[in-house]
Amino acid sequence: MFTGLTNGFGNVKVIRGTDRQHIELQTNYDTSKISIGDSIACSGVCLTVTKINKYSFSVDISLETLLKTTIQFWRIGTPVNFEKPIRMGDEFGGHIVAGHVDGVGSVTEIISDNRSIKLSFQAPDELMKFIAIKGSISIDGVSLTINEVSKNLFSVNIIPFTSNNTTLGKLRISDKVNIEVDLLARYIERLMKKDYKLC
Repeated sequence: MFTGLTNGFGNVKVIRGTDRQHIELQTNYDTSKISIGDSIACSGVCLTVTKINKYSFSVDISLETLLKTTIQFWRIGTPVNFEKPIRMGDEFGGHIVAGHVDGVGSVTEIISDNRSIKLSFQAPDELMKFIAIKGSISIDGVSLTINEVSKNLFSVNIIPFTSNNTTLGKLRISDKVNIEVDLLARYIERLMKKDYKLC
């Protein structure tokens, strides 16, 4: 389980296999404190560490993960956000993030002023029912508050700190992003379905 407050940063170092089965990620983490089998959210995708080097770690990518996330678009040098899972007793900021990407969106607008940057995204139609003004959303693993919603578009604002310390500050128009909607919204939608019966 994650919070969407990323605590590491890096980039894609090596891509191996015809279908990107193995990816090595350069990181600013102290890799001596990472163990094989650890879970790390990589731009919002929960992945398992399979190999560790001094300044990098490797992960294996399933076909399902490849097809449902932006990993299919990663290239050598692609920037990646990292977050280690929270532990019992850790301060809980952000919101509940599972690391299970719901869909891929794209950047439609970037507007900057002296105080913040407004980022607008187009989301898959099936996700819009989970996206609400003042609700929470994870974009490439970063917990954000939704400011505007219109049809299949929504926008967020990021402060300079977020821009400088995550991949969001490097986004350009048409870039693809991983979207994970609020987990609580998914459960509420399930409970509200007419065909759902409580035992």
